Amino acid sequence: MALARRVRRALTIVVAVALAAVGVYIAAVVLNRSETPIVEGCTAPLGDGRQSLATDQAANASLVTAIAVRRGLPPRAATIALATAMQESKLRNISYGDGAGPDSRGLFQQRPSQGWGTEAEIMDPVYATNAFYDVLIGVEGYEGLSITDAAQKVQRSAFPQAYAQHEDMSRAFASALSGHSEAALTCTLRKPEAAGDVKALRSELTLAYGAMDASTAGRTVSIPTEGTLGWSIAQWAVANAKELAVTQVDVAGHSWVRDGGKGWGESTAPHGVVSITLAEAP
Repeated sequence: MALARRVRRALTIVVAVALAAVGVYIAAVVLNRSETPIVEGCTAPLGDGRQSLATDQAANASLVTAIAVRRGLPPRAATIALATAMQESKLRNISYGDGAGPDSRGLFQQRPSQGWGTEAEIMDPVYATNAFYDVLIGVEGYEGLSITDAAQKVQRSAFPQAYAQHEDMSRAFASALSGHSEAALTCTLRKPEAAGDVKALRSELTLAYGAMDASTAGRTVSIPTEGTLGWSIAQWAVANAKELAVTQVDVAGHSWVRDGGKGWGESTAPHGVVSITLAEAP
């Protein structure tokens, strides 16, 4: 029996040493490959902090803001729209009612029964956003109203005070996506899983901003523009980088590089043009 116990003890020690060696090997492999988990998301600054959105929410926020820019509306209009959409749908184009009513749909939970349009129209984010702005700009002095009062005059919500809780987020992203805050919006993303589609990029760009004098060279689309519009387009591209497989955005002496994970940095990017580069096939 004593011999059997010594054998079992020896085997236990051997197994423990072997498992420890395997653990050290696995740890070394992970460290050498720098396989740090990446939590995807987008942020924009406000004061000393940053506001956050998931990548799909940021993409929807970029469309809502781009339409305001296209219509010549001030950033305050986009701020009101983003706070409203965040409260109504979490900035997601949902195909069901989320408490506002049984037939509520889309980013703003608009209702066909209340004259907002057909269900198909309301589920189109471009139509829904324009419908929201059409009513908002009819509100006298909306730019000077609180988020709650402005949103409520459009939405007629049963819970009007709820809009105010999203003011910080909406201000941060509206300022960046309208181009009034430069090099502000950034997204942390994993590597693209597929090559980017230049036609898809140009189509989405036109959907957001209207027809533009863009040119394509290889996998890079360039738009001759600068100032707030240039920064709006550049940060729109970052907000849509996950869906469109954008790897780099260059504008006015700054570049956003997907693999860097550090946001915007200074570069030799020329002024007067926004360049958006897409991923090649993995």
